Amino acid sequence: MIKVAIVDDNTFLQKAIQDKLSFFEDIEVKFKANDGLDLLSKLEKNHNLDLILMDIEMPKLNGIEATEAVKNRYPQIKIIMLTVFDNDENIFNSIKAGADGYFLKEVNPEELFNGIQETLNGGAAMTPSIALKTLKLLREPIVFENVNKEEYNLTTREIEVLEHLSKGLKYNAIADNLFLSVGTIRKHVENIYTKLQVHNKLEAIQKAKNNNLI
Repeated sequence: MIKVAIVDDNTFLQKAIQDKLSFFEDIEVKFKANDGLDLLSKLEKNHNLDLILMDIEMPKLNGIEATEAVKNRYPQIKIIMLTVFDNDENIFNSIKAGADGYFLKEVNPEELFNGIQETLNGGAAMTPSIALKTLKLLREPIVFENVNKEEYNLTTREIEVLEHLSKGLKYNAIADNLFLSVGTIRKHVENIYTKLQVHNKLEAIQKAKNNNLI
């Protein structure tokens, strides 16, 4: 029996991931955690786990920080990042923190199960597009700077919205992806315009890219 934990701050997504795993009799979800701190607390009580499916963007302690903490304390536990974000910085920092695999949340049940098995057998399971980006990062290493992010004082959520805008997504699609209302997305966009001192979406995306925000 493969013992798994699911870490995600969205309870709907926790259930969606659990539903994907429910097709396979040899996987048992031992527990679910809402953020990195919650995970570490639960691991202290019971770290008899084979693998953790880890979200990245979470409050209190994000998935990358939690991965590093888990790998320091329980190096035998494998970790697969399971996220909606495929930006270079998240991939780079996840691997640096010790992640054993990286999947996008749109992964189908069979691919996820095969990825879990591959990871437990010593492989590095990844969504194909992530694998390509990882190869690119190895060939052309990027130095990620946080200076500009601090300078413009954008929140993690605002950067997420910018990432989605840069992919050409409409407000309702972004709202669906981030499990927020369209009104909340509009408010985030207003804040982004104010902080970046721009007047429209194209200006915001261009300025964000020029300053390595996305």
